[in-house]
Amino acid sequence: MEPLASKIRPKNIKEFIGQEHLVGPDKPLAIAIREKHVFSFILWGPPGVGKTTLARIYAKALNADYHELSAVSAGKDDIRTLVEGKGSGALLGPRILFLDEIHRFNKAQQDFLLPYVESGKLVLIGATTENPSFEVIPALLSRCRVFIMEELSDDNIKQIIKSTGYKIKKDALDWLISMAGGDARQALAMIENTISLYKEITIENFKNTLQSKFLRYDKKGSEHYDTISAFIKSMRASQPDAALYYMNRMLEAGEDPKFIARRMVIFASEDIGLALPTALVVANAVFQAVTTIGMPECGENLAHGVIYLSEAPKDRRAYDAYLKSKEDVVKYGNIPVPLEIRNPTTKLNKEIGYGKDYEKYTDKSLLPEKIKNHKYLVNKKKSE
Repeated sequence: MEPLASKIRPKNIKEFIGQEHLVGPDKPLAIAIREKHVFSFILWGPPGVGKTTLARIYAKALNADYHELSAVSAGKDDIRTLVEGKGSGALLGPRILFLDEIHRFNKAQQDFLLPYVESGKLVLIGATTENPSFEVIPALLSRCRVFIMEELSDDNIKQIIKSTGYKIKKDALDWLISMAGGDARQALAMIENTISLYKEITIENFKNTLQSKFLRYDKKGSEHYDTISAFIKSMRASQPDAALYYMNRMLEAGEDPKFIARRMVIFASEDIGLALPTALVVANAVFQAVTTIGMPECGENLAHGVIYLSEAPKDRRAYDAYLKSKEDVVKYGNIPVPLEIRNPTTKLNKEIGYGKDYEKYTDKSLLPEKIKNHKYLVNKKKSE
């Protein structure tokens, strides 16, 4: 039986819901589809916002020889087979590879893919929920445009739900929209599973359907945010046992270990900071190990790092100072830099006072005049 999401999948750009900044009139992807521009690109955005659908619409418009692979299961041999295989004679357009979860391809796999994209043998459309700047090698990234896809609005989700043809009462509709969190796939799966299990759509039946492990730990759902919050707060409270439990809870639910490692790198500066500067070195080493080794072995590296960060002394002064200084930048904008610390690169600059009376080591405030008495970094004794 054809899944509900497949049944109602838009066939063209006019049927597509959401991402108006990309597919609205005279927006980049709308123009590319209309003018049949051939180029590689990456769609970066959260789950269930239409990445696969947009790729298919684009390929159809170009009459392309279109292939889909998932980076979770695909490898070099799949790429080689695709390139060496014969395309359909009925299709005159380019050979397009849609690579879902491209961030799961390691460096060696991306290096292997690169020459085919460079030569034009493959037009690559990558899809990722992770920042491609971190996950895609620079050489491949430089040959692709990156389009950022946004979480679908409540109105977008409502339109998609209504397109299913199911009659849903307002209270159940509102509950479903809130639960979906901008993820159309999640909303459609809820409808399909609820109909399959209970034949009737109600809030109570929706809640009963949510008992499955997959739906309870959707990566855009509340369980995801609750668990990562508990993980961070356990390390902050110097409780390694609790932190390890929440780490494993995420891993067992299918969370990307790099997401956990990335949050540990942030934690090393945000919560430990100046109390133990080497914590950032350790956290970065854990992230590198996770990236290199992968699951399941990298769980040991994560556990090592989690215990280290949990037991480390804590000092949030650097993080607090960062936030306070940022507030002034946002509030006051580009207020004039004091003349004595400006760079006197020209004769005119020197004549008007750039660099005048500059002292390398001075107690005088070097902040702009308007905020010269502001303090961001709290003295350690005062913070204790």
